[in-house]
Amino acid sequence: MSIEEIVTTTKDFLSEEFEVDKNLIQPESDLKATLDLDSLDYVDLVVLIEENFNIKVTGEDFKSIVTFQDFYRFVASRLAPVAVSSSL
Repeated sequence: MSIEEIVTTTKDFLSEEFEVDKNLIQPESDLKATLDLDSLDYVDLVVLIEENFNIKVTGEDFKSIVTFQDFYRFVASRLAPVAVSSSL
């Protein structure tokens, strides 16, 4: 999955789930502030990530995610090993 596909997929499910205009989801925007996340919302976010990208996510993973760009990089890094192992 390319970074563009990650961005598009992310904008689609986040805007729908958290009722946020897709135009507000910019790479440099703060993830928590833009989506107005509370602790329960993070649980929903984890489920959405697992459903949309088929990767496991923990609360610890979010400690290094501040912006949407951080989020895209995180997803890409988790997807890369899957692509490598599935091509063997």
